[in-house]
Amino acid sequence: MQSLAFLGNQPAIFVSLIFILGLLVGSFLNVVIHRLPLMLQRDWRAQCASLLDQPPPTEETYNLVVPRSACPHCGHVIGALENIPVLSYLALRGRCSACKARISPRYPLVEALTAALSAVVAWHFGPGWVCVFALVVTWSLLTLTAIDLDHKLLPDIITLPLLWLGLLVSLFGFGWEGRPAFADLRSAVIGAAAGYLSLWLLYHAFRLLTGKEGMGYGDFKLLGALGAWLGWQGLPLIILLSTVVGAGLGVVMIIAGKRDRQTQIPFGPYLAAAGWIAMLWGNDITRAYLSISGLD
Repeated sequence: MQSLAFLGNQPAIFVSLIFILGLLVGSFLNVVIHRLPLMLQRDWRAQCASLLDQPPPTEETYNLVVPRSACPHCGHVIGALENIPVLSYLALRGRCSACKARISPRYPLVEALTAALSAVVAWHFGPGWVCVFALVVTWSLLTLTAIDLDHKLLPDIITLPLLWLGLLVSLFGFGWEGRPAFADLRSAVIGAAAGYLSLWLLYHAFRLLTGKEGMGYGDFKLLGALGAWLGWQGLPLIILLSTVVGAGLGVVMIIAGKRDRQTQIPFGPYLAAAGWIAMLWGNDITRAYLSISGLD
């Protein structure tokens, strides 16, 4: 408790520590973003073989720990000094130390973005359990965003635990002076159900009208998870922000010739960004809107 009190009185030190932690977590998130979809594909192949009464495919162990990270071009195993977030990329000038092949700049970008967003969360919430949970949400949304951009996939192994954790946090009432930091239990349960069902209904209505699938079930689960954390009161803002940003970027990409009207654009990143913004500043945005519109 004394350490938390000290950090509460030294916000710059606390934010700096969380920034460094964010760099380390970002390095791990890079592993999750790259390997988790491949792990899921292996599981699906094994399940398909089982359903067809075929022997499972023989594959080497592959998970978040094994094998060690290596250069995809020459197989050079990444050493500890080459795995320091951001700094090692800069020191190596973005190239493998063995074969000099270019390393994707997305790795340091994910690390830096994780650190920056973690620092913002630390500054906003301060030391305590509320900050811990907000960091977990932030890291989960970052991971889901990157995987959805790469594979148009929002894995259940992330979205469902995120949903249940949000409900548990509301159940135990984490917050300040008896006031929940995110949502009370009633609002969280309604938010989880309403978040899932709203997109589920929209999905089926769109399919009936056009014969096409407008989004995936992962989007339903993600919005349900955000509803579990922020309550049903946060859903209108999340849907509005994600829809406006998604539609705007879609139009820009079509005009720029990078997409056409038939190209599928993952909706998960927009939901994740809107949910993160709503988690930190949703109440302020809502109050500002009501004040400007004269409804307060």
